[in-house]
Amino acid sequence: MKKQRVSNAFIAASWVALGAGMIGYIVGLVRAEMLLNEKGYYFTILLYGLFAVVSLQKAVRDKLENIPVTDIYYGICWFATLSSIVLLAVGLWNATILPSEKGFYAFAFLLALFGAIAVQKNTRDNMLQE
Repeated sequence: MKKQRVSNAFIAASWVALGAGMIGYIVGLVRAEMLLNEKGYYFTILLYGLFAVVSLQKAVRDKLENIPVTDIYYGICWFATLSSIVLLAVGLWNATILPSEKGFYAFAFLLALFGAIAVQKNTRDNMLQE
């Protein structure tokens, strides 16, 4: 049975989600009235989270396709993903910004993570079709 190729609409939606999440988050940071070290913390958490979810998505797919993945790497991927979310939550909880700003950063972060997972999935699915 031949697998169906990922639709162009889903590929575009995935890239839009990734771009909207990342660009929104970064524009929010640039415009924020916070110290540079705070901005650096939030930016680093974004990069950490994006890398973590892409690694996790790959490890999960590898396991599903019976490609060997060590348990330690699989565990590290889950730990990195969850710790990036927890670090953002702790940072926002302790931040002296408006609650609406906290919500903005949280949702932009989660949208970027979702977009990164979807883009990685699409890339992998289309790679397997060729």
